[in-house]
Amino acid sequence: MASQIAPRDRLIVALDLPGVGEAEAMIDRLGDSVSFYKIGYQLAFAGGLALVPKLAAGGKKVFVDLKLHDIGNTVARGVESIAKSGATFLTVHAYPQTMKAAVEGRTGSALRILAVTVLTSYDEADLSAAGYRLGVSELVEMRARQAQSLGVDGLVCSAEEAAALRRVVGHQLALVTPGIRPAGAATGDQKRVMTPARAIAAGSDYLVVGRPVVGAPDPKAAAEAIHAEIAEALGQ
Repeated sequence: MASQIAPRDRLIVALDLPGVGEAEAMIDRLGDSVSFYKIGYQLAFAGGLALVPKLAAGGKKVFVDLKLHDIGNTVARGVESIAKSGATFLTVHAYPQTMKAAVEGRTGSALRILAVTVLTSYDEADLSAAGYRLGVSELVEMRARQAQSLGVDGLVCSAEEAAALRRVVGHQLALVTPGIRPAGAATGDQKRVMTPARAIAAGSDYLVVGRPVVGAPDPKAAAEAIHAEIAEALGQ
């Protein structure tokens, strides 16, 4: 349930950095201001998956964002490996066969599977160009219903979809929202973005923030400012 999430755990800082040394330096700079980190392709492919058990052993939570999608057996075996690392979240693409395999692969572990509905860098034109007949909102809702029925733990969605998804899945699934940009920050390559306060108000449980924190002159101050915005949105 959303009410059981510690407010400071709602911010997930994306370690979108080129190497383990840079990531470790950023983690040291952020200190106790951040309890949850995301490791995506850039860092994972530069040796960053080795940080997962280290962070977990130090009491941090880790979101491994690899968006798995392959034949069922391959996905299940990959999920089994990530589950052993101590990661908290792992993403897969929200195709039914992939989600089913991922749920089976995490059996017996504390790993939570998140399904990526539609990438936040996609808009209606992108889906059309990729051959989808459905628009963004329709495809997100369809995949959300499938994810819930298959036992997935949460969804990755833009804040624009959060309120609608709450009506679809209630509070049984966690909603994790990338594309978060504090007021005044550049949108970068994201097309569906929202501020932390608006995302929380829309129903998001966790907010993923990368460049506005790791690229800030004072990353710790930037993280604390987002914490304050989240707390205000929650009335805390």
